[in-house]
Amino acid sequence: MVLAVDVNYSERNAKAVGVVFDWTDVKASDVIIVHLTDVEEYIPGEFYKRELPCILKVISKVKIEDIQAIVVDGYVYLDNDKKYGLGAYLWEALEKSIPVIGVAKKTYHENEKNVFALTRGESKNPLYISAIGIELEHAVELVRHMQGNHRIPTILKDLDKLSMEH
Repeated sequence: MVLAVDVNYSERNAKAVGVVFDWTDVKASDVIIVHLTDVEEYIPGEFYKRELPCILKVISKVKIEDIQAIVVDGYVYLDNDKKYGLGAYLWEALEKSIPVIGVAKKTYHENEKNVFALTRGESKNPLYISAIGIELEHAVELVRHMQGNHRIPTILKDLDKLSMEH
């Protein structure tokens, strides 16, 4: 099973959502929603300090031994020198036991060595895939073959919508 996570914020509150699925699924087999209060403020360049505790709350609600990989909305590495991003900090927090795949919608300055620009469907705009604990090429193929004919795989699009609902 795979766990994909996303977090949405309003002021100092957050809604963290996780969906559990297999790579070939059209719909998630389980949805986890956690509401948090008093989350860290956003600090440019240190986004993980705000997002990571929220994601760990979602992870605490799943049977972690069944999870083969975690997909985050964002990056594993922030630059060509492998400066840690959210995905790498999550991997460290999980004691390097579960591969983490970053799926970002926007490119990040000076980050082409550790990221693959994946174009899906008819879209001209790629998704930016990064990974840790798994070969980048394998992570790209897993995301490439996820269900959905559009740029963003159906399950990840559904996750995004769920995180934004009030």
